[in-house]
Amino acid sequence: MIVRVISLLLLSASLLIGADEVIEYRVLATNKTSTMEKEINQAADVGYHMEKAMGGGTAWGGSEVVVVMAKNKSESSTGGRYAYKLLATNKTSTMQKELEEAGSEGFDYKDQTVFDSAFGGTEVVVILELDRARRSKVRYEYKLLATQKTSTMQKELQEAGNAGFKFVGVTVSKTAFGGKEVVSILRKEIAD
Repeated sequence: MIVRVISLLLLSASLLIGADEVIEYRVLATNKTSTMEKEINQAADVGYHMEKAMGGGTAWGGSEVVVVMAKNKSESSTGGRYAYKLLATNKTSTMQKELEEAGSEGFDYKDQTVFDSAFGGTEVVVILELDRARRSKVRYEYKLLATQKTSTMQKELQEAGNAGFKFVGVTVSKTAFGGKEVVSILRKEIAD
């Protein structure tokens, strides 16, 4: 009986604590990747943090990238804490180069998707995040793997894992040179 009463009190306390937490969401959607990067950073400037992204067809917007952002209204403002880069290309070599540049600046992988953009055709979209409040400056090395065969991807992932790379995301996309490809992204931290 005492255990039940204590359990009910703890449950009630945890519900009351959670009741004070109010999460505000912002949904961003566009068919232009340059517009999306601008909108994500504008939301981040007023305290929002990116949660998830997805590309695809919407009822009213056609093919769009949709990003959900959130902020905890009960916490003090963290506006300007995060900065975002949106990389979009149908050439894997271009994406690898852009990932390397962003990683050297400290941008961390957040999410990736595929969508048909207004001007670029089918593109792989990768969103990276920089936490400006992080005490130690972390840099990343990225590895992009792209292949038509899943058996080849298995082999390449294992080789990258043996070199210390951690898997962060995968999409299947039609790329400029490879046709339908499995595109995987891996990263590892670079010691200063």
